[in-house]
Amino acid sequence: MNKTVFLLLFFVSSAALVSQNLQQSKVKDTTAILSFVDKIIIKANFDTQTDGYSLRSENDSDLRLIANNQYRLVLSLDYEFIGASIGFAPTFFSENNDNNVKGESTYQDYSFRFFLGNWTQELQYQRVEGFYVENTADFIPNWIEGEDLYIQFPDLKTIFWGGSTSYVLNPNFSLRNVVYNTEWQRKSAGSFIPTLRYGFTRFSGTLSNAKSYENSFDIGLAPEYYYTAVLHDNWFLSVYASPVFGIRFSKSGQSNTTKTENNTYYPLSLDGGIQLGYSSRKWIYGVNLKFETTWYNENSTTNIANDRLFAKLYFGYRFDPPKAVEKVFKRLN
Repeated sequence: MNKTVFLLLFFVSSAALVSQNLQQSKVKDTTAILSFVDKIIIKANFDTQTDGYSLRSENDSDLRLIANNQYRLVLSLDYEFIGASIGFAPTFFSENNDNNVKGESTYQDYSFRFFLGNWTQELQYQRVEGFYVENTADFIPNWIEGEDLYIQFPDLKTIFWGGSTSYVLNPNFSLRNVVYNTEWQRKSAGSFIPTLRYGFTRFSGTLSNAKSYENSFDIGLAPEYYYTAVLHDNWFLSVYASPVFGIRFSKSGQSNTTKTENNTYYPLSLDGGIQLGYSSRKWIYGVNLKFETTWYNENSTTNIANDRLFAKLYFGYRFDPPKAVEKVFKRLN
């Protein structure tokens, strides 16, 4: 909660400062959606997203594994029909440096996106390594928070390759305004956005003194719904909700045996969020509160959940591309 309050306060103070400098640049336009695909958009996202897994067994013991990355930074660039982002956990945040009690975690995230009319295609690679047990006190008697070490799994890691394909049904709604800021929504509108999600995840590490792994392929259908309300001039408020119905094909095993186990699961997910944003012909910034949760039964006695709740603060700027870059993309178009 402290992280969320910090981001909200930082956003409000920054928004007030930038708004004063941009009063002269407000525009009046009746176009429902203004496109800025001919501009280069650079953006920085600061968020409090962390990866966590919760394993609950028949005796109600709950093991909560958390990566030691409390703040993350994502840098992105978009131009014409393509965009790219890189994410990492910077060490200049002190909350990312308490490795002495929680252990070290690493985080890498790379994504690419392509826009073809109402279609959006995303591809992503993500790697997280190093987890600690958030509820260590449930397993070690007389454990003292802030003094004693957390139970740690330094070689536990997840690697994800995946993507999504989306289609915006309402041509008067701009998904690119909400998610990528390459357009500007000028009139309130909403849309259903059928989305197909898919990905391969490898979860591996040492558990119970044995190297274990699980490879899984997921595919899910998400009937997403977004709505953007234009509040006043440059400000907008967006909300979205997305249930996801999926299927997972899993193969798991251990290094000390040749036996493997194949399973099929039916995970359910629910994503949602709310975003307050500012957009002009050059500047973009805003704050986003988002949650993601996925759960499924691994067997008759154990269920697994992956929960994320985080705030995101973003700033961006639009500018004309260099002539050489503009010529190259004109040829591609």
